Amino acid sequence: MHEMGIANSVLEAVRTEGARHPGSYPCRVGIRIGELAAVDPSALQFCFEALTRETDLESLQLDIQICPRRHRCLDCSAEFIVKDYNWQCPRCESLRSECLSGDELDLAYLEVEENGTGADRKESLARE
Repeated sequence: MHEMGIANSVLEAVRTEGARHPGSYPCRVGIRIGELAAVDPSALQFCFEALTRETDLESLQLDIQICPRRHRCLDCSAEFIVKDYNWQCPRCESLRSECLSGDELDLAYLEVEENGTGADRKESLARE
């Protein structure tokens, strides 16, 4: 299951970035996954939660954005989303196109809280 490796890589990136900003705490990380990337989002979420359970990053939230497969027509330059493996251009009906996106696996963003820790956040939530 390569989702475990991906989750681990995301957490390594979060820790690396966190080390560059002392006194801050990562609270949310977002990743973009293309339809063609062969990643199961639910398995990735499960692995992420398993790796963060009972750690200092337990409250870190993972946001997953699925990116559709996009093509550009080589005849009229129209860009379109491919659905059901139909890559015919909706504008000129040409079958000649190139893939622009859909195979992404990117770290999109990292949200941090300044001057806080996950423990501080858990304590404040427990008091509410």
